[in-house]
Amino acid sequence: MTFLYIVLTIIVLIVFLAFIAPKTYNVSRSITMNKPIANVFNYLKYIKNQDDWSPWKKKDANMKQEFTGVDGEVGFVSKWEGNKAVGTGEQEIISITENKSVNSQLRFFKPWKSQSDAYLTVKEIDTNTTKVVWGFSGENKPPSNIFFLFFNMDKTVGKDFEEGLVDLKYILESK
Repeated sequence: MTFLYIVLTIIVLIVFLAFIAPKTYNVSRSITMNKPIANVFNYLKYIKNQDDWSPWKKKDANMKQEFTGVDGEVGFVSKWEGNKAVGTGEQEIISITENKSVNSQLRFFKPWKSQSDAYLTVKEIDTNTTKVVWGFSGENKPPSNIFFLFFNMDKTVGKDFEEGLVDLKYILESK
């Protein structure tokens, strides 16, 4: 009977934690750069350019990459297979709004399967200043959402976004 109570307590605890754990996430960071919006957007819409400023490329300079479609257009897919730090997955451009946003879908296969919606948005501050927002969002499905009670995605991934945006600013302002 004690065993039954222990099992029931564990089940109730899991259900409770899954109920209170976050069901969605949205992580983003922004930076302002001294470049006209058209210059910034024209660089950002090409996914291959992320190799120059993405913090994940630095984590595995030897990752295998494969591309399908036309970069800078809807339907372009960038696939990667890397070490533990970057895993295996793909990024597909799903929409582009000129001088506003590039939206893509991130599909991770390893170390675990997940899907997120990534975005890069630009906003003109003045003729020579542009604000860039880089982020991603998605759903945490129960019971795996329990993990996010103990893992701060905003803090962890946000650090990477900040690093990447600083590198992006340097690249674009150096041109």
